[in-house]
Amino acid sequence: MAVFFYYVAMVLFVFLCLVMIMVVLIQKGRGGGLSGAFGGGGGNTAFGTKTGDVLTWATSIIFGLFLLLAVVLNLLADRVGQSQGPAAQAAPTPSAPATPAAPAPSPTSPQ
Repeated sequence: MAVFFYYVAMVLFVFLCLVMIMVVLIQKGRGGGLSGAFGGGGGNTAFGTKTGDVLTWATSIIFGLFLLLAVVLNLLADRVGQSQGPAAQAAPTPSAPATPAAPAPSPTSPQ
């Protein structure tokens, strides 16, 4: 069951990463953004005048969820690793019982 939740959380994590990337990329930078560096008109935003406040708020919420989901994924990964434990390792092959070797002939024996 932990494996199922691990993969569901991983899919949510990747989706949340993509959403956070998009939200950060549509924000206007403090210095006018990239358009200001090339002399473009960076004064207008694409979504209105109050968009910066909403996007800043959304970025903070998404980042909080990102951190929370990262911790949950870490805990789930530990649990999945423990549940697979020794079963994931190769089973040891049974070894033959050790038999005592025949004593070597001593060099001082009469011939």
